[in-house]
Amino acid sequence: MRLELVKRSEKSRVMSVLSPVVAVALTVVFAGIVFAAQGHNPFTGIWYFFLEPITSLWGVEQLITKATPLIIIALGLSVCYLSNNWNIGAEGQLTIGAIVGSIPPIVFPDFVNPVVLPLMLLMAMAGGALFALIPAKLKTSFGTNEILTSLMLVYCSNLFLDWMVRGPWRSPQGYNFPITIDFHEWAVLNAVDVGGININLSAPIALLLVVVLSVVMRSTLKGFEIRVLGQSPRAGSFAGFSNRRMTAFAFALSGALAGLAGMMVVMSEIGKLQPVISPGYGFTAIIVAFLGRLNPVGILIAGLVIASSYLGGEAIQTSLQMSSKLATVIQGVLLFFVLAADTLILYKVRLVTGREGERAHA
Repeated sequence: MRLELVKRSEKSRVMSVLSPVVAVALTVVFAGIVFAAQGHNPFTGIWYFFLEPITSLWGVEQLITKATPLIIIALGLSVCYLSNNWNIGAEGQLTIGAIVGSIPPIVFPDFVNPVVLPLMLLMAMAGGALFALIPAKLKTSFGTNEILTSLMLVYCSNLFLDWMVRGPWRSPQGYNFPITIDFHEWAVLNAVDVGGININLSAPIALLLVVVLSVVMRSTLKGFEIRVLGQSPRAGSFAGFSNRRMTAFAFALSGALAGLAGMMVVMSEIGKLQPVISPGYGFTAIIVAFLGRLNPVGILIAGLVIASSYLGGEAIQTSLQMSSKLATVIQGVLLFFVLAADTLILYKVRLVTGREGERAHA
């Protein structure tokens, strides 16, 4: 007796919807096993990790803060993945975008007026887009693997940031710490109280992007082009669509949104540059994109789910004295279960008994 996978005649719509739910459920079970293995009550651990952080207004505020950059980056990545371009380097594009966008307050600290903030956001988007075009150009001109090139550029961007804050941009008033000068008041995103929750401009921008991308993907020729080239490049070429232009467009859009997210993280949470500006938002957004089924609305929900894991990591560290790194492990396990559960969209599981197995073998 054994289990075997049987290919479906067509994709299962039911499993397309249930696959993320199955993945989340399996991840919760996995987390419970980990808590039990560490000598804790699994139900207590699950409560502290998944639910306790969002039982207060402060927790909801932090959830929105963590989810916003994930959603923005994942929206850009979804366009890449739908068009069959595999951008793994959003973390690097986030970093370069933040560096480029920080030029006005660091290099021109006396340039103080309301224009600075939108200028920084636009420069961050341009920086992220140009950096993302490097693997796109290498792919279209030399046939290189964009997964490897975009990933390797993450290390280049992180080392470049480290060099900048330890060298040319080190603050003279920073007591020799690797930090830049503090951004002035026009270069930071101030929060506004909304029903007891402090929200800055980045959250409404994320929601606006979800709406815009939903309309683009559903009701425009560009959205149709993205889907056709992603599902069948040959059919797309017959329709007059260009794979080269789509690769450049998808990478540029993805890089621009990653740069925008990086700049808003710096402007709202840090207020200056330092060697580390992201807890891995660029990589975690890959999980958000797939958990959200590459759909803007799904990405919005998935971003909130994954953001709760960051808060959960902090909660179990203070409540159960466990390492907050467990959050990273659970995020990785969730991606594994998402990809594994997606198998059920194309295949169904069948139990093969002994006689059936013998006949099939014969």
